[in-house]
Amino acid sequence: MSAVPRAPGAVTRRGVLRVGGAGALAAAGGGLAGCAAGAADGVGDDGRVTIQMWHGQNDTAAKVIKSLAAEFERAHPDIRVDMGGGVLADAMLQKVTAALASGAYPDIAYVFGSDLASVARSPQVVDLTEAMERGPTPWRNYHAPAREAVTINGRIRAVPALLDALAVVCNKKVFAEAGVELPEPGWTWREFTDTARRLTDAGKGRFGTGWPGTGDEDTVWRLWPLVWDLGGEVIAEDGRSIGFEKEGVRALEVVRELADDKSVYIDPKPGSEQMYQVFLSGRMGMVPTAPWQLPDIEQAELDYHVVPLPTFSRRPLTISGPDTWTLFDNGAARAKAARTFVTWLTQPAQDSRWDVEAGSLPLSRRSEDRPAWRTHSARTPGLSVFTEAVASARVRPVHPAYPRVSRALGQAVVAVLLGRKSPADAVRSCAEESNAALLIPR
Repeated sequence: MSAVPRAPGAVTRRGVLRVGGAGALAAAGGGLAGCAAGAADGVGDDGRVTIQMWHGQNDTAAKVIKSLAAEFERAHPDIRVDMGGGVLADAMLQKVTAALASGAYPDIAYVFGSDLASVARSPQVVDLTEAMERGPTPWRNYHAPAREAVTINGRIRAVPALLDALAVVCNKKVFAEAGVELPEPGWTWREFTDTARRLTDAGKGRFGTGWPGTGDEDTVWRLWPLVWDLGGEVIAEDGRSIGFEKEGVRALEVVRELADDKSVYIDPKPGSEQMYQVFLSGRMGMVPTAPWQLPDIEQAELDYHVVPLPTFSRRPLTISGPDTWTLFDNGAARAKAARTFVTWLTQPAQDSRWDVEAGSLPLSRRSEDRPAWRTHSARTPGLSVFTEAVASARVRPVHPAYPRVSRALGQAVVAVLLGRKSPADAVRSCAEESNAALLIPR
């Protein structure tokens, strides 16, 4: 869903599950309340403040963020943005955890939205509520998924960095060869599985669709729209158990049907690179993905069609997986400079450039109205489908136990994909592990 690195591995924006991160961060935060006070204040003899940013990007997205930082420095000569250090976003949680434990952490880091609650348990994470609510772009002008992904217990704990949404991209040539009509908005998961079966041709090595099979967050986030559409929740209202024991079984029945039909390519490696290579080579008919995959699809010169994600109810519903710029307290001067930078970075002029050049969707309605975005959207077939899908997008709960729930559900999805467990047995195992994690005091 996605920055880190660009496709075909771009899907790793969603992240790989980092085991043990929440506990490690809790431990780090518990003993680090005074660490920042001893850190260098970052103010040079000339009064210039230097902040360190672990941007997490690779290839094109890295060039864009570095160019934006250079532009910021020209407009703010009293602040320097150091982009050395850090790692790609997939490894950021481990890197940040270790940095907090050592007491030497950056001022800004690109943190996956699914990891924010774990990271924000550290007292070194800056509370940005006032800065964002009083910022130049009204907080309510940001799209709802962007706001929800950075809000914990009513407080804004990070700045939205990336916005996306899942939709289905279809290869028109594969559909035509199989004699299958292209899907239209309002289609159902039953129609999706039927279409995948009709597109599959074992003799030609062609699959109807694909699904990541590593059990990481990329495997998991694709299932949540099915759960939500059926009335389930990731975490039950009481906060002590999962909220999808019944709905998860029905959602996994869709996965089982794809597996039984042998219509799904199961990618065995993290990052979904192989799945996208199969699609780009013309050996897959359709793939649920996010807008950051479109540049590579266009580069491959595929004639493609984008359609909203199917549902059970025929009502539009999808998932957005926003990522964040998370700020850490290295003293008043550096914290102020970091807030100044990320506030500038997410304003419409800069955000629309980031969206166009790095493959995100506009964070706010003001960004969406910028001429640069409007021109880009008009020139990119299907991009408007993703933009419009944001209105029906939900986000994963910003909860410290989410990584454990994700890990358990990821194992359940893989077990069903590989025919090792029935949907009911897989959800039962998922519930046992997840509910144990949810009982641990926050």
